[in-house]
Amino acid sequence: MAKYLTYKDINKSILKSIKNPTKEDYEVKISAPEFTFLGEDKQPDFGRVYITFYPDNKVIELKSLKQYFYQFRDIRVSYERVINCMYDNLMEIYNPARLRLVIEFFPRGGISSRLVIDSDWKTRGGDETFWHHDDIHDWSFNSRVI
Repeated sequence: MAKYLTYKDINKSILKSIKNPTKEDYEVKISAPEFTFLGEDKQPDFGRVYITFYPDNKVIELKSLKQYFYQFRDIRVSYERVINCMYDNLMEIYNPARLRLVIEFFPRGGISSRLVIDSDWKTRGGDETFWHHDDIHDWSFNSRVI
């Protein structure tokens, strides 16, 4: 019987950073439209990852983020574990002022899912200081609103 890799096999040290060139506030939006992983039933699953990132001292180095995402192609994991693993790793490596992670999982058996985590939520240790930034929900890539 073949052994499958799990979320515990993800190498977060692949994630690299660039020194933030400014102390001024700004927002970075990243879309990864072809995220692939092995679902719980060992079949490929697909999704689109959206990251809204308010940097502090570090900015995400995009090539390393792409390599980080590629690891998941061989990882057997549930939707809920994917988003929590990604969130924990991104927070640990980059320590941003704010991180909002949205993953849209493509339909399988006629059902799709959209999972969201935001570091600003009190339940995630945030102060809910960004609640007035309503446009956080309105940005889109490829004419899709999230």
